[in-house]
Order: sequence, then C-alpha cells, then structure tokens
Amino acid sequence: MEQLKVGIIGAGGIAAKMHLPELQTVSNCDVLMLAGRKQSRLEVLCRKFNVLEWTHNYQDIIDDERINAVAIALPHPLHVEWGIKAIQAGKHVFMQKPLSTSMDEADAFVEETANHNQTVLALPYMSNPQVLATRNYIQDDKLGTISSAQARASHGGPEVYYAGIQQILEEKPSDDLWFFDADKADVGALFDMGVYAIANLVGTVGAVKSITAKLTTVAKPTRLEDTASMILEFENGALGTAQTGWCDAARTYEFSVHGTRGKIVSCRQPKLLSYFYPSSDVNEDLPLVEESIDLSTYPVQNSHQHWAACIRQGIQPPLSNAATARHVTEILLAALKSSRENRTVDIQSRLTIY
Repeated sequence: MEQLKVGIIGAGGIAAKMHLPELQTVSNCDVLMLAGRKQSRLEVLCRKFNVLEWTHNYQDIIDDERINAVAIALPHPLHVEWGIKAIQAGKHVFMQKPLSTSMDEADAFVEETANHNQTVLALPYMSNPQVLATRNYIQDDKLGTISSAQARASHGGPEVYYAGIQQILEEKPSDDLWFFDADKADVGALFDMGVYAIANLVGTVGAVKSITAKLTTVAKPTRLEDTASMILEFENGALGTAQTGWCDAARTYEFSVHGTRGKIVSCRQPKLLSYFYPSSDVNEDLPLVEESIDLSTYPVQNSHQHWAACIRQGIQPPLSNAATARHVTEILLAALKSSRENRTVDIQSRLTIY
C-alpha cells in the first residue's frame, strides 16, 4: 500500500474544517507540510493536527521530493494554477471546489490530467452512498424513464460558516470575508454552494445540454450573487431545477429524481434516501409505497479516503474527476451568462457519466 506523503497548499477555513481532519482518517498517510499566508494560522493548524512543517511559499510543497500528493485548499482563482504545478511535478492532486471560474483554465487542467498518470480528485465529492444508490436504482430501471430532477444546496452564508472556522483557527471574530469581495472570490453563492446542487444532478441524472438561470443579490453585503435558481435540460431529455444561496439560515442539502415508475428523495437531516412508487397503476388515490433505501451496503468513505483508495488502485475517481469538474464548471459559467443575457445557454462539453 502506497504511503501518502501529503502537502496542503492553503491554510484557511477549508483546510481547517475538511482537509486536515479527513486526512487524519486515511491509513498510511502523513501530512508533511502546510503552506499558507498567515503565520498564526499555520502555527495553530500544525499544532492541532500534528503537522511538523509549514511554509509561506506554496512552491516549497511543489518542489519537495518527499511529498507525493497535494491538496489544493486555496481561494477559487488560484485552484488551477497550483493544481497544474502539482501535476507537472508528478504529484497526485486533490482539487477543492469549484475547479475554476474560467473554461480556459478548466480545459487546461483536464488536458494536464490526461497527459500524466497521477490520480486527480476534483470536488464536489460524488461517490457518496446517496448518489451511488440513486444511480443504481436508475440503472436497474426502478424509476423508469427519468423525466425530471431537482436539487438544492444552500446555507446561511459565509459569515456563518466562518464563525465556526474562526473558532478552529483561534481567531477573533472578523467581518473581513474574501467570499464577499468580488475581486478576490470572482464568483458568489452559485460557485460556492450551487456547485453541490449541480454535481448531485449530474452525478445522478447525467450530462447537461443547456441551462436557463436567474441570479440575484437579496441580503448579503456584496455585488456577487447570493441567490440563484436554474432550469437544466439534460442530454437524456429530462429537465431539472437547481437552487442555491447564502440566505437560507435553516440550511438545505437535498435532491430528488422522478421517473415514469417511481421517484427517489434524499434529505440531509438525517441522511436518508427514500424510494416511492405507486401501489396501483389504475387508482392514483391509493397511497404510495415508501421504501427506505439501505445505504449500509455502500462504502462509507470521506473524500480523502476515496482519493487515497483511487491512488492505490492507480485509477481516476469514477465520478469526482477532472472531466466531470470541467462539465460542472461550464454549467456554472453558463448559468452566469444566462442570467446576465436573459436567455438559455447551451453547454458545449460532453460527458459520459453512465
């Protein structure tokens, strides 16, 4: 079993909340070095997660020959630049979502991945039990012909998220959030949270052919969007809707898939998946049959465990790979264009998901 020697580029919230805690659960894995701008964060995270080395220079991780795997935990506009550098240095890559805010960058990243043998996992993580079970039900024709699907991923906003992060980082509360800064973040809630809704739809129903979207800013102190709604046309003919935002204090993370024989409905609290189908084909007044889908038969892996398993098998992640991330990126960028130009936008990239 290959020993993973990991370097993390980025010492902010996502490294503190996800990358470092999840990597601690991966067998035969050591985080050797953490790179970031703020020394106070580096010191706190290295102490809390037993990382022995830190640096202010991202290139130090790229150049370190001991490190064979790199997690990119930087703000959106820096993802592809440092992901490509890591791939070119012969390292496996774990790419934070969203992949990019530019199709040129997304295309370059996919091309670089194809030209090298390293394993590249690109979030959002789609090999979770809910998505895998839904895919199996679709493939087994239990839903019939898929007609529509819907997904929503939203929360109370970056300021709520970062209040918890500041506790982990042992920092005083601050209103200085790069998420709201259009020059630093580049994009808003659509790329931050909408990426999850889109990924769930792509992972379960398949590739998207076109999108119509409306974005707006309801309540947050930014000129970026904090709320978005989308209508998607899938390659297989089905229609879908996706919603996202930073103005949902009660938090929502759910999806449903509807077909000519039945439907699947997921919800986050608790993590359940239900299968509904009619008890009669001739009397629609009779109650539906509801079955709770057994998710215990599916592998329970966090995203870093899945990345490590793919590295050790010498494969690319079957769902959360560079090509899927590019397709999701194009959908998100098309949504921005659709809202700006008030029209439906076609998706050019093609993706085989089944």
